[in-house]
Amino acid sequence: MIRKILVIGPSWVGDSVMAQPLYRRLAERHPGVEIDVFAPAWTLPLLARMPEVRASHLNPFGHGQLRLAERWRVARKLRREGYDQVIVLPNSLKSALIPFFAGIRLRTGFIGESRYGLLNDARELDEKALPMMVERFCALGEGAGQAIARPIPHPHLVVDPASQLAALTRLGLSRDKPAVAFCPGAEYGPAKRWPARHFAELAHRFAEAGYQVWLFGSNKDKEVGDEIVNLSGGSAVNLCGRTGLDEAIDLIGLAELAVCNDSGLMHVAAALDKPLVALYGSSSPDFTPPLSDRAQIVSLNLECSPCFERNCPFGHTDCLEKLLPDPVWQAAIKLLPGLADRRPAVVPILPATDA
Repeated sequence: MIRKILVIGPSWVGDSVMAQPLYRRLAERHPGVEIDVFAPAWTLPLLARMPEVRASHLNPFGHGQLRLAERWRVARKLRREGYDQVIVLPNSLKSALIPFFAGIRLRTGFIGESRYGLLNDARELDEKALPMMVERFCALGEGAGQAIARPIPHPHLVVDPASQLAALTRLGLSRDKPAVAFCPGAEYGPAKRWPARHFAELAHRFAEAGYQVWLFGSNKDKEVGDEIVNLSGGSAVNLCGRTGLDEAIDLIGLAELAVCNDSGLMHVAAALDKPLVALYGSSSPDFTPPLSDRAQIVSLNLECSPCFERNCPFGHTDCLEKLLPDPVWQAAIKLLPGLADRRPAVVPILPATDA
């Protein structure tokens, strides 16, 4: 009988959100099970918002770091937890070492980097049968050879009203006007980032329609956030780098709508069930779509995309440069029908200073 399960969690924020349906499925299959997740620090605020997760354990190992002796010591501590099963979501060899060192009885995962000796419940991945990442995660929650349970529920993150109020107060934000969340960053690379001037024009449109625009992202996104504020004539508030992921979750939860690149925060907005406009350039919604019934995907579907590159191989990034604000605005109107009536007849077109 399975009583305690450890999951070796993903390293990316978006992937961590998409793992939540797996936790829900494990709780369904094993009533009363305790589910813990071993994950990097930046994903821990997500796990705190997932009621299926009992506890999280910090994964201190960065990408490419072997640190074999330290992995052995961490494994010894985890061994004392008495896990019946571990599910290894990353496909790397290193991610399977700690479960092996910890002597966890049942070690489940896809074969990945020749992990036959480390996993004793190694599964072959059929990419055609499981084209989406969320499907692949959920497949590891079933018994070997069993089909995944469908339909797969969408991820869901819990927000706390008291934490939302605290975040508003600390940042000096008001709810006197409805808010729209913009997420202009994408950790993967520039080929997933809609240009700042396009975000700026869209921010100006929302401001003219009576909305406040909040920009979310990490410290790395602060510069592009400042550029959006400047190009939009102050139509947005740059919160990039001013919030942790926990506060970003709370504040996005207060927004009427989110406009996001294909990024971790896009998946956060989807899991908060926010009306969402998702912008795709070099990536594809076929593999990691926003898991929501209230999302509009906007993409030019150029012949050269998706290329899945961090930087445009042709140097032009036409898939995003030529994706103008108007189709994004129209997608927002589909999600918020009253928006069309609030927009003034004429909206100034901002100069393409960052083209």
